[in-house]
Amino acid sequence: MSLTAGSRPDGTRPAAAVEEPVAALVPKALPKKGAAGRIPWRVRLRRDRALILMTLPAIALLVLFNYIPLLGNIVAFQDYDPYAASNGVTAIFHSPWLGVEQFSRMFDDPLFWSAAKNTIVLFLLQLVLFFPIPIALALLINSVIRPRVRAVAQAIMYLPHFFSWVLVVTVFQQVFGGAGIIAQTMEKHGWGAFDLMTNASLFKFLVTAQSVWKDAGWGIIVFLAALAAVSTDLYEAAAMDGAGRWRRMWHVTLPALRPVIALLLVLRVGDALSVGFEQFLLQRDAVGVGASEVLDTYVWNMGIQNGDFSYAAAVGLVKGAIGVCLVLAANKFAHLLGEQGVYKK
Repeated sequence: MSLTAGSRPDGTRPAAAVEEPVAALVPKALPKKGAAGRIPWRVRLRRDRALILMTLPAIALLVLFNYIPLLGNIVAFQDYDPYAASNGVTAIFHSPWLGVEQFSRMFDDPLFWSAAKNTIVLFLLQLVLFFPIPIALALLINSVIRPRVRAVAQAIMYLPHFFSWVLVVTVFQQVFGGAGIIAQTMEKHGWGAFDLMTNASLFKFLVTAQSVWKDAGWGIIVFLAALAAVSTDLYEAAAMDGAGRWRRMWHVTLPALRPVIALLLVLRVGDALSVGFEQFLLQRDAVGVGASEVLDTYVWNMGIQNGDFSYAAAVGLVKGAIGVCLVLAANKFAHLLGEQGVYKK
């Protein structure tokens, strides 16, 4: 009887020889974990140093243009005069302190409340009319079987996103303006004048239609990406159970989109007081200040045009604080519905 290396005369092998291949499969150097079972930050820093170096430029830009300017909000509590010193930064230290006087003035200003009312009305209108449209378009495109038709339809829908607001307003002016295509056609048939671009009572519907035409197609991309992650086995199983197209959409497609819808809804609610700036500023003279004034244009008008920087900073600070509160409240509501939202519990 021949004996293999390391075997005994009875044919058995030592325990060390049996365990040697198993031990070879175990990594020799594993990072030591801390008391809480976490890898020390030095080990993680060394492991992820390439990713950290890649993100450093983005972090630097974020700090430079988003966080450092927050220090300038101190002018909301001053009577800021940019000419009090040699430059605008050092002028902060030479401007008189007023405390909350700017905020008291803001709450007593009827123009502020008018702009806030227009902002809230436009937000609610766009939330009802604009937010569901990308979802419906994504479901419509996803139901198209031919890939080429789907790609062409998607490209046509999100192409207006790359247009500037100047071009968007110009296109609507040429179609719905007093000298536009619709007005000329109605005049030829003797139906009277038509000018939607100067109608103050319908202005909120006009800007909502402009937003839908410009940005609804771009929002499709997010929902199509979520739909692409849905397994086809779910649709096949539902079809085998006798579910039709509408049943499959209700029980398979929409539940798959619910986390994305909740996330985008939280972000949209947090941005409730920022309904737009350039879009309203371009059409301000056509419909008047009463219909087109929102908080963003109000801050620009008071701060840039009138030079009242402290008052404009106070309005912007209140607007930002309310936005943060809305994000927290909407995210808490998403948690109650069983969704993650912006962050976990």
